[in-house]
Amino acid sequence: MPNNNKQIQNPKTQVPKTPQMNDRDFVNDLLATEKYMTDSYCTFLNEASHQSLYQDMLSIFNETQNAQRELYNCMFRNGWYKLEAADQQKLQQSYTQFQGYTSQFPNGGQYQ
Repeated sequence: MPNNNKQIQNPKTQVPKTPQMNDRDFVNDLLATEKYMTDSYCTFLNEASHQSLYQDMLSIFNETQNAQRELYNCMFRNGWYKLEAADQQKLQQSYTQFQGYTSQFPNGGQYQ
């Protein structure tokens, strides 16, 4: 079965292929760290009981999430991060499948 997905990627910015870390390696490492930190902050925010501490950590979480997004954008701009365009038929199938689950939610998935 042929792969009809199209890759979405900018032209790659070339980096030296040496044992030393290059720009791509540094940005990729920072991106992985920011992803880990946002995951950890999410856990903290879900369990925080002190409102003031929650607000402080929420602010830090937002800064970290924004930094993660900027690093992702940098990777994508430089062609170091690629995506695959979603197949419209598969999207519609998934939408239909999950739309059926709303009847299992309280109030049929409708919020008042």
